[in-house]
Amino acid sequence: MSRRLAWVLVALAVLASAAIRLRLLEVPLDRDEGEYAYVGQLLLQGVPPYATAYNFKMPGIYGIYALILAIFGPTPTGIHLGLLVVNAATIVLVFLVAVRLFNTTVGVAASAAFAALSLSPRLFSPTAYAEHFVLPLALAGMLALFRAIDSRRPLAFFGGGALFGAAFLVKQSGGAFALFAVLYVAAAAPGGVHRRLGLCAALVAGALAPLAALFLLMALTGTFATFWFWTFTYAFEYATAVPLAAGGSNFVGSLGSILPTSYLAAGLAALGLSAIAWDERARARRAVIGLLCACSLLATGTGLHFRNQYFVLMLPALSLLAGIAVDSMTRVLSSVRAPLLRYGAAIVLASVPLLHLVYLERAILFEGTPQQIARALYGRNPFPESVEIARYIRERTSREDRIAVVGSEPQIYFYADRQAATGYIYTYALMEPHPYAAAMQRQMIDEIEAANPRFVVYVKVWTSWLVGTDSDQTVFRWFEEYRKGFDQVGVVDIISLQRTTYRWGPEAAAYTPRSDYWLAVFRRRSEAPTTPRPASSPPTR
Repeated sequence: MSRRLAWVLVALAVLASAAIRLRLLEVPLDRDEGEYAYVGQLLLQGVPPYATAYNFKMPGIYGIYALILAIFGPTPTGIHLGLLVVNAATIVLVFLVAVRLFNTTVGVAASAAFAALSLSPRLFSPTAYAEHFVLPLALAGMLALFRAIDSRRPLAFFGGGALFGAAFLVKQSGGAFALFAVLYVAAAAPGGVHRRLGLCAALVAGALAPLAALFLLMALTGTFATFWFWTFTYAFEYATAVPLAAGGSNFVGSLGSILPTSYLAAGLAALGLSAIAWDERARARRAVIGLLCACSLLATGTGLHFRNQYFVLMLPALSLLAGIAVDSMTRVLSSVRAPLLRYGAAIVLASVPLLHLVYLERAILFEGTPQQIARALYGRNPFPESVEIARYIRERTSREDRIAVVGSEPQIYFYADRQAATGYIYTYALMEPHPYAAAMQRQMIDEIEAANPRFVVYVKVWTSWLVGTDSDQTVFRWFEEYRKGFDQVGVVDIISLQRTTYRWGPEAAAYTPRSDYWLAVFRRRSEAPTTPRPASSPPTR
């Protein structure tokens, strides 16, 4: 296939994917998007990460969101436009990596496979998760790495390593791609053992450079202790909390959720994997493909949670395998004399599994409204309702007022454009069985009381807490007393997937929720000015 035709086909894949994503721009934000958007919003206001909002995510994703908000605007549409652009860039990078390793046939098929697979709602395709932003950096790092091996210059290895290091700063699981780079250089770089060790050292130095710069930045902003606790100390507890048996169940459960609409595409990738054994050209690249698949699986399985969106990190490897399948079968069919049959079979092999996926997901990709899509993806989680709750609060507060959400709904802070009274924009860590949970609850309580928020939103939604049988209940007992200083001015009762009841003002005070998914909005009775809270220290054992 000529390079010009290949680029035309890649452009068509990009345009087709973008056209579908245009319908998904207004889907309400989920919790992760709300977190990234809120902290990105704070960054644009000059507030550094981990100063007034805590979580174990690395800060690279916050910087990316701040850039997206600045360019496209602080709305779900703006955020999802940013995702659309990044997804388009990733499609192109998949093509370039495939061409570098194989040829344009593999490149076109792989880019089309990535475009289709990344549209899967089973991977929460409308949602701008951190995984989507890890991939461009990792793929760019691969291209830089291949060129560095050709040039043999240590500085080129350092530059490639810096890209892999940047992927780690977006999300810790991105570090698995840095491992891929080190192992690949150790095995494939030219020269003897000492030469390879030197090039690996340059690569590792480049990967560590962004992290060192981040450490310096956190120290200069005075947030290093909090940053270290959340992204390394607590993150270790979180990543090691799931037993191996439970991790296996999580993996099987996620595959059971993802495969019903992508089994043909998965079969195409499996055919590509088998081609490494029976096709000579594919076999020549078995080391790099096998290593990429293994490290991608490692990235996906970090912490053994295996949430559906984590499988986005597997998509470049799976897409390359799909491209290999098409290319290998094209050569198998090269002996067929009828050109129409030969090329038609290759086109069918490349397109049918991908179009089949898109067709099976048509209800979300082509038919649903933004609110219906949110319900289809997230059930009765209060993501559409957060827009109305935030609007009510924003219209009744000033920029100086603090608000508190007792639950894990950071998107409310973003929509309201009001700073949180506590750094605990998620409450999951308070419920988990680790040594810091009790101290975290006490810190959250102290911060809210010190900030004296104007409004408090209480979230009675199980998925906003994930309370376990051994979870500390202190925060719930505290809130029963604390709420006595507030008037209940709003109730949002998520009765079903199709029906939500809103009650505001006097009607809210007398309303009793009918469902087990509801949120209550409270307004402080005292109109005394709020008091800024003191700086908080990380919890200790």
